[in-house]
Amino acid sequence: MYLATTGRRDAPPRPSGARRRVPGTVLALGAVSLVTDVSSEMVTAVLPLYLVFGLGLSPLQFGLLDGLSTGATALVRLLGGATADRGGRHKQIAGLGYALSACSRLGLLLAGGATGPLASSIVADRLGKGVRTAPRDALITLHSPPEDLGRAFGTHRAMDTTGALLGPLAAVALLWATTEAYEAVFAVSFCVGAFGVLLWVLLVPGRGSAPGPGAPPAPPAPGEPSKPPRARGGLFAALRTPAYRRIVLCAGLLGAATIGDAFLYLLLQRRLAFDATWFPFLPLGAAAVYLLLAVPAGRLADRAGRRGPFLYGHGALLLAYGLLLAPVPDAAALLGVLVLLGIFYAATDGVLMALTGPFLAEGRQAGGLALVQTVQALARVGAAVAFGALWTASGQETALVAALLALAAALCCAARLLPTGSPRTPERTAP
Repeated sequence: MYLATTGRRDAPPRPSGARRRVPGTVLALGAVSLVTDVSSEMVTAVLPLYLVFGLGLSPLQFGLLDGLSTGATALVRLLGGATADRGGRHKQIAGLGYALSACSRLGLLLAGGATGPLASSIVADRLGKGVRTAPRDALITLHSPPEDLGRAFGTHRAMDTTGALLGPLAAVALLWATTEAYEAVFAVSFCVGAFGVLLWVLLVPGRGSAPGPGAPPAPPAPGEPSKPPRARGGLFAALRTPAYRRIVLCAGLLGAATIGDAFLYLLLQRRLAFDATWFPFLPLGAAAVYLLLAVPAGRLADRAGRRGPFLYGHGALLLAYGLLLAPVPDAAALLGVLVLLGIFYAATDGVLMALTGPFLAEGRQAGGLALVQTVQALARVGAAVAFGALWTASGQETALVAALLALAAALCCAARLLPTGSPRTPERTAP
């Protein structure tokens, strides 16, 4: 029978011990994300240097640009998700986001140092990312068996992170080969991004759900419609489901206690007092751990339940905060924080989407995922502002202690609020 909240059939039973393959659509989405992240991270790695040192923008001007683009990304996710759900246009809306981001690199190349066009290009890149994220994640949900969502999202995030690792390395190599010609980075980034859009058009199918690779859809039972019923209601209609509502609340609570990677890296730099030229390489360490653990974390979430890994991932972040305060050797602090940060992302990023997806009705996947992502992103922006203000007013140690206490409190609340249901428990099908 149809699941009340998903409108899809349960995947047909698999033979005991049968090997589960990642759906081809998920691999195609991962390939597009890998290529696109190479393009975007090439620009992200060099943009602060280009704007501040190359064009002479003040840190305040750069901060305003970054804050504007980040805020726009968070809010446009809702629009992208809601639009994709109308008529099942997930591929079209996400493709528009990929194309907008690719064209923004061309805008950086043609801006010629003018602040207005540069700002427009940066905002266009972030808007493209915001538009595509929820429809893309909805496609992963629609094309994966419910019991394998953790593995599917883990595989996609691992491929995505591979691109995030390769992008900065490619940018540094280009700058070295061209004696710091930033225009060459922007040009290559545009070409790579355009290739990603081409892969999207050629490899990614349109909207639809599949019970699994090689498994034909089950025929409708007598008296059932041939197609799953579409959910009705607006963008916030999914909040009527108690379990989904608790997930949104927990995402906001935990996001409000997450101070952001940049602050953690800055705290590491202050503690270890290493040369600032090594600062851009810190994210690569955490990304490497994320890449190694994303798929195992997803598989563990599928087998043991997605609630536990999500909470334990935030526990790893809590340990990272504590490690920065602890009197341990500098090398141990550096390695420990990067490893714990990688564990945090591996156990929470894709796992949160896998946890949320089964509670969303047919026709609301993109909008429902977008709402969770938006609440989390806006909460993290607020956390970053509060942490920065407290650091300025009272010092970095006081700010970090406050962040640790806030995360511990949020984690205790989330442990009580997060739904414990699974795809086969009554809570999953609660109205």
